[in-house]
Amino acid sequence: MNGDHALIGPGTFVPVVGPSGAGKDTLIRLAAEAVIVDPRIRFPRRVITRTADTKSEDHDTLDEASFGRLVDTDGVALHWRAHGLGYAVPLIVDEWIAAGSVVVANLSRKAVGAAAERYCNVAVVHVTAPPDILRARIEGRGRESGADIDERLTPVPITVPDGVELIEIVNDREPDHAAERLRRVIEKLVGEDVRQLAE
Repeated sequence: MNGDHALIGPGTFVPVVGPSGAGKDTLIRLAAEAVIVDPRIRFPRRVITRTADTKSEDHDTLDEASFGRLVDTDGVALHWRAHGLGYAVPLIVDEWIAAGSVVVANLSRKAVGAAAERYCNVAVVHVTAPPDILRARIEGRGRESGADIDERLTPVPITVPDGVELIEIVNDREPDHAAERLRRVIEKLVGEDVRQLAE
């Protein structure tokens, strides 16, 4: 128990966190394409108050008013704000976790605590890269400039609550290398029999 509600399980929530430019969305997309098809592995679409950009993340878009109503009525599993935008993980994630699935989602580092307060099992994947690579990637996507880039490059330490596993992945080469590491993490969390199910 935590507070006045039971933690949701027995599945595992896998927040993929890290600084802007670390390549989180790219690694999640590549891992989703490579991972063996299994109903116990889920990749939810986030809700963001920004127009969808399929070159980075194909998310669901809401305006600020609709986003606020969704949050106010507990219509999302997790939510946070960053860089002037609202972000949320859809409520269906609770059902997937309750059914025993491994759910992988891009999450803010500051929302990890809320995830640990909601789910029994949380394994955080922290994706990093050297500062010069982060800057080049942020500049390359063309969404931010100047002070906005500097803000996104401000170091934020990663801390996780007691009992939460922390897995570090350095994404400083071609993304296939780090995506393969993420895929192995996901399949390990599901169980070794995942490959047998696909045969």
